[in-house]
Amino acid sequence: MNGKTIFITGASSGFGAASARMFAAEGCRLVLTARRIDPLLKLQDELSGTSEIHIIPLDVRDREAVHGAVESLPDRFRNIDVLLNNAGLALGLEPAHQVDLDDWDTMVDTNIKGVMYCTRFVLPGMVARNSGHIVNISSTAGAWPYPGGNVYGGTKAFVTQFSRNLRCDLLGTKVRVTCIQPGMAETEFSKVRFKGDENKASGVYQGTQPLRGEDIAETVRWVVSQPSHVNVNTLEVMSIDQTWGPFAINREQK
Repeated sequence: MNGKTIFITGASSGFGAASARMFAAEGCRLVLTARRIDPLLKLQDELSGTSEIHIIPLDVRDREAVHGAVESLPDRFRNIDVLLNNAGLALGLEPAHQVDLDDWDTMVDTNIKGVMYCTRFVLPGMVARNSGHIVNISSTAGAWPYPGGNVYGGTKAFVTQFSRNLRCDLLGTKVRVTCIQPGMAETEFSKVRFKGDENKASGVYQGTQPLRGEDIAETVRWVVSQPSHVNVNTLEVMSIDQTWGPFAINREQK
């Protein structure tokens, strides 16, 4: 991986920040993007001694901003070897008939459109060079439903299916596509989902040993470091303390 250029969205925390640290240790050149500039600046300061880093404050929901960010990359960062589509979020756990529609819009715009925009603007360069790897962070929620997962699970199912269809479109090239589906992981995810409510967020992980950002970063590292003829299509990762639930059956008499 030494000398490769890695473009990471949502790099300010969680899987993105952990992946940035891991790739920096591998000697990679990093393009780090996120909406929040202060965490990016801190990460740049932390890693600048081991890696060349270019940071971009970026909201992946903004198509023109994504286009501009890719087109204006400095020469040394233009040939992107790995795009890690990591930016994403869940908001709320209300049932569909009670949900805030703004939350649904935000999840669709971030988890679906953000992945579309970043992929569309980075992919032509990979195809032209006949080299590259797109790694999309989906979720077990995209395959296994749960109450309150409604649109979040739907957006992550899109990421999984989009990844598969990209593989079909790219047949005949050497551009690889991988979809990683993490389960329960202790990052800022639940804090964001519950809009800053620390008690609700910490309750999600109480009594468990959830995945950490570093676990998914290591998964990303393994996937992209496989020989160039090997494509890991889809990889589901859970904590040992998480599995699938039983059938839900309503036995109340009507």
